Amino acid sequence: MANRMLGQECFDLKNKAISHLHDFFLNSINSDISAIDLCDEIPTIDYSLLFSENHDERAKSLEHLGKACQEFGFFYLINGVEQSVVEGALKGISDFFELTNQEERSEYLKKNPMDRIRWGLRSHVGENREYLKIVGHPEYHCPSKPASFRGAIGEYFKRMHEVELGLAKAISKILGYEETYIEKEFKLEAGFDVSAMNLYPPSFQSKGSIGVPEHTDPGFFVSLIQDVNGGLQMLTHKGNWVTVNTPRNAIFINLGDHLEILSNGKYKSHIHQVILDNNEVNRISMATLHGPSLDIFVAPASRFIDESHPPAYRGMTYKESLELNGSDEIDVQSSLSLLRIPFSL
Repeated sequence: MANRMLGQECFDLKNKAISHLHDFFLNSINSDISAIDLCDEIPTIDYSLLFSENHDERAKSLEHLGKACQEFGFFYLINGVEQSVVEGALKGISDFFELTNQEERSEYLKKNPMDRIRWGLRSHVGENREYLKIVGHPEYHCPSKPASFRGAIGEYFKRMHEVELGLAKAISKILGYEETYIEKEFKLEAGFDVSAMNLYPPSFQSKGSIGVPEHTDPGFFVSLIQDVNGGLQMLTHKGNWVTVNTPRNAIFINLGDHLEILSNGKYKSHIHQVILDNNEVNRISMATLHGPSLDIFVAPASRFIDESHPPAYRGMTYKESLELNGSDEIDVQSSLSLLRIPFSL
């Protein structure tokens, strides 16, 4: 009985924290860009044009990226990773869930806080999914079965890490820094990247409509690929839920908590959720959280601090922030609401 009461208290506290985060997010977004009248169509960024040899073309593309980061906080990225590599990764994830049995997968149930591979199954009103989380960088960890899995996922990680470094250069430029700024500030050569590979059930098999409840994600940014559209929803600056329908040749990018912290709120990490209402079949997704090195101290950069914009976040190492709310590193749970410094008049 005591455990049940404690569990209910934790559930209530979590819901209260999400509610406060939701309200704070809308207030901060609206105060920053309330004068901007935007439609909710998710912008598309051509990765190749960010590094075009044509100066005007490159400048225009960087300007477009800057607007996408500040006015949306998420976008579709095309011409970053070859479609064959993306499809190979999704096929590898499908094989993992189809060609292994639950007993084999349960080998990766939580063992200790330093797990680098973790499997879990959630089937209740607040969350419905089976998942596999693996650390992909700086060291690659992967289940041994099925045989095709390791190579397909490893190739995607390799290509996506190159894109991560490229986006770090581009975003550094649009923030007004030299192109190596974010790479150095986040120590991305040792960045802690975790992928959550999710299997969502069709709606008629789920216990409720929620695949994953409302949250933001830590790190620099999150990249997402999926085999079926229609589940992920983003909360826009206007307070509208927008469904992510990623084009076949694109990867969805969502800015993370630690870019929000570094930019002192100039760029926002957006609340999102996964809904199962329209799931007619199983849906697979792979969300990779690209983070700073675990030992890097992240705080608002001096460029974004002045009398009108005091530091809005407490600084701490990435590892400390991942563990701040009692989670393990591989859980990559947000602690953004705990890092915000309360505003005082």
